[in-house]
This record gives sequence, C-alpha cells and structure tokens, in this order.
Amino acid sequence: MSIKYKVIEKGNPLNPQEPRKWYASTKSTGGTDIKALGKEIAQRSTVSPADTQAVLVALTEVLSEHLSEGQIVRLDDFGSFQISAGSEGAETEAKFNVSMIRNPKVVFRPGTELKTMLNNLKFEKL
Repeated sequence: MSIKYKVIEKGNPLNPQEPRKWYASTKSTGGTDIKALGKEIAQRSTVSPADTQAVLVALTEVLSEHLSEGQIVRLDDFGSFQISAGSEGAETEAKFNVSMIRNPKVVFRPGTELKTMLNNLKFEKL
C-alpha cells in the first residue's frame, strides 16, 4: 500500500514576488470510524466488536478529561497527547492576560511503532 499524492504549485505568502514552487500534497484514499475500527480490533483479539468500540469511546472521553486538566497522556508505543497553545505578545509580563491565549490544539507525538511506520511509507503519484 502507498500514500497517494499530487504535485501543486504554491507561492510564498510572505514574499509574493518570489517565484512559485511545486510541492507534494497527500490525498486520502478514504476513511474509517470507531465502529469499523472496533470490528477490526475485535477480529484480532478475544473481545466482541461492541466491547472494543465501547473501550475506544471511553478512551476518547478519558483522554479529553486528562488533557483538559493539563496532563500529558502517554499510550506507550502508540504515542502521547498534550495540549499546546500560542498567544499574542504583551509588552510586559504584567500586561499579559489569559484572553491573549489563542489556538489551543492537541499535539500528538507518535510512539515507536508509528514512527517505524512513518519511516517505511511508500508514496505514489496520482
């Protein structure tokens, strides 16, 4: 299996006078959901698809709870999740306030198995 990509031309938004260049853009070949993942995982284990799906739903809920408490959630070889955010700058520390915090996001850092997969990917032009 390979990752599909196409090549697209882009300009530099910071310097519009700069010549445009060509870049790879990956394209998905479909998707999956918790129900389908539950069935697949159940086929590889000793539990039912419903039980597996329930665990995945519960994982999403507890992951959200721990992240919202500022914790890093480590899932061994799978990877870790953490909250990150940026902010506007303030002239002094005293002038900084919480409303200046912007763009909170969940950062995922892949574990060893996913890093290995990334290192072994094959790409195919559309």
